[in-house]
Amino acid sequence: MTQLHPVIKKAVIPAAGLGTRFLPATKATPKEMLPVVDKPAIQYVVEEAVAAGLDDVLMITGRNKRPLEDHFDRNYELESALVAKGDDDRLKKVQESSDLATMHYVRQGDPRGLGHAVLCAAPHVGHEPFAVLLGDDLIDPRDPLLRQMVDVQQRTGGTVIALMEVPQESIHLYGCAAVEATGEDGVVRITGLVEKPEPADAPSNYAVIGRYVLNPAIFDILRETEPGRGGEIQLTDALQKLAADETVGGPVHGVVFRGRRYDTGDRADYLRAIVRLACEREDLGPEFRTWLHRYVTEEM
Repeated sequence: MTQLHPVIKKAVIPAAGLGTRFLPATKATPKEMLPVVDKPAIQYVVEEAVAAGLDDVLMITGRNKRPLEDHFDRNYELESALVAKGDDDRLKKVQESSDLATMHYVRQGDPRGLGHAVLCAAPHVGHEPFAVLLGDDLIDPRDPLLRQMVDVQQRTGGTVIALMEVPQESIHLYGCAAVEATGEDGVVRITGLVEKPEPADAPSNYAVIGRYVLNPAIFDILRETEPGRGGEIQLTDALQKLAADETVGGPVHGVVFRGRRYDTGDRADYLRAIVRLACEREDLGPEFRTWLHRYVTEEM
């Protein structure tokens, strides 16, 4: 296939949030470092980017986020101790995170919203299209959403946003997209976006979830975007401007995701994610499923 648009190489992961929904656990520990079984949530996100071919990763951090950098760095003392013990299995697991990708970091000095966090990536990204992955959304590796989004962007240019159908009564929890059919299954044209509308005002039940492949024109728009809902610079507001005028940065498409997604930003869904992933692990699943079945049927 002839390559029509610049190859996407870079991923941006905003990780500057305070994690207030998980207090007091996040008082001293970044929410992105909370374990999902035996890996921090942020590692799943970086692995997803790498699986989609994006191994240049910029993380937007804030104060008290140093553990994120440490996790993706080498730990020579720990590695030496594991080598001395002959513990090759754990040594491999420790080294996986530091060998995953080329990692870069920049701090978001002021917590001014997701749009501002993305804008912090402009010097690193330059004039290339790039992906944004939000750390609260874990996408099952068996459902390669980001890879599909990159493929769509390479064919159509512009911007691609991940969408998910939700019950109408839940749409106020999300950004919401007005869409048109394209003739391609699972791919729609986005004609408008609104941040967390009331159900009666929502143009559809297509919710925006935390994966984006963005045209670099978004940076100029973000620089001119005034604070919106919550007094923050909303990425949705900037995307609305792209959707309203494709001459600015090309068309805006949506990929409708119907796979397995885990919302680790919500306490209950965080627990569900751990249970689901633990049940499916070859090393943990059989014993854990047996215990879980007994607990549900006999002890509850």
